[in-house]
Amino acid sequence: MNGVSRIGSPGPRPAFPGPLAVYSDVRDERRARRRAPFPAGDNRVSFRNTWGFRREPLSILLDAHERHGPIFGMRILFGLSVFMIGPEANHFVLVSGRENFVWRNGRMGDLITLIGDGLLTTDGAYHDTSRAIMMPAFHRERVATAAAAMIEEAGSAAESLADRDSADIYTWTRDLAMRIAMRALFGFDPDSGRAGEIAARFESGLGFHAREFPMQLLVGPGSPYARLKRDRAAIAAMVGAEISRRRLRTEDRDDMLGSLLAATDEEGHSLSDGQVLDHVLTLLFAGHDTTTSTLSFMIYELARNPGWAARLSAERDGVCGDREPTGEELFRGLPLLTRAIDETLRLYPPAWIGPRRAVRDFDFAGVRTPAGLPVMYSSWVSHRLPAVFADPDTFDPDRFLPERRAEWPRGAYVPFGMGPRVCIGKRFGYTEVHAIATALLRRFSFELPGDYGLQIQQAPTLSPKGGLPIRLLPR
Repeated sequence: MNGVSRIGSPGPRPAFPGPLAVYSDVRDERRARRRAPFPAGDNRVSFRNTWGFRREPLSILLDAHERHGPIFGMRILFGLSVFMIGPEANHFVLVSGRENFVWRNGRMGDLITLIGDGLLTTDGAYHDTSRAIMMPAFHRERVATAAAAMIEEAGSAAESLADRDSADIYTWTRDLAMRIAMRALFGFDPDSGRAGEIAARFESGLGFHAREFPMQLLVGPGSPYARLKRDRAAIAAMVGAEISRRRLRTEDRDDMLGSLLAATDEEGHSLSDGQVLDHVLTLLFAGHDTTTSTLSFMIYELARNPGWAARLSAERDGVCGDREPTGEELFRGLPLLTRAIDETLRLYPPAWIGPRRAVRDFDFAGVRTPAGLPVMYSSWVSHRLPAVFADPDTFDPDRFLPERRAEWPRGAYVPFGMGPRVCIGKRFGYTEVHAIATALLRRFSFELPGDYGLQIQQAPTLSPKGGLPIRLLPR
């Protein structure tokens, strides 16, 4: 692709794929051990921790936090990681001590294979310059334009459920979020073959992260990693062709792709075609998975808490009556729904873990940690600490009333991160979840099947394992 930007390189890629990841982590751990002792914790090889972290990381990490405090080590399979949990730890990793860490060489560098060098996978000057160029794409006016597509698609999709008494809300939302992404990000007709192929390839690429770890290490022909690379190449060809076509025709359409192509920094530098591709795929990953996860878990909690569902429906009816909401109503008119979304993000933050790597020795909570070790904060674990949130496992949107929220310490609530790397698409994501939720609340109340038990998987974002079957009761 042609490049028109003078933005520099994002830096070296992590030592991935496959066995190289194991080798580089072992090498870095040995070097770190020479510099300083490791933080106390479960630092020996443990089948229990390895299995538990894959299947039920929340309980494993809450237990370790209770035993060791806000910073501790834990060995998962072959590799030692340092976990930092709690409000002060979140603030240190994301704001006050962020110069000690990089994202790019953390434990999830394999995401680069699919989404490339976007805001999620880069650091330093490259990240900051790219972010500054991209900010106009997320101004209120652009999001308001996207809201119209969200409302239309959500209303149509919800209406299609009218003659059904049940649905897998997770799969339904995933399909809907992809349709919205095709319109709002690319300006594509979501029913076109081109949009369908991009969506299918992207879903296939994301499936790599649901594989068991040993399968992710395989790199030869026929391996999951080889398929991931083919998916990325196919997406790059299809989206790249659209980028080149738009560039030649100098189109500035009302979608995120058009906004990114038109954006420049203060010196007139724009993003190259390759950079636009990586940023769009990053937005597709972040927005698509975040919306699907948040909406699904909120419907799960409303089915378990019918009193809250009734309150949300009454708010929607009072604002919108017997029609879909306007964009302005999504932004300002539904404060209880906003609190319910916030509470869902507290209980089930899609980006549940924040992988970093220490690039210098640092001190936190009286503990010295050497450079070179993987370091992770976890919003999911921090949001469930009883010392911070009373009855942390209870769904209570009113805990987000301003007077109650003001009592929390800084760093307590971080579903979108905080500081310079706070999610750039936060407003876009909130608007999309509001649009889908109001479409469902207009038409249905919700029940769980009697034999359903929620299991949560991380692949890599939180989601209900096996989908979310919901009984739809017409209002």
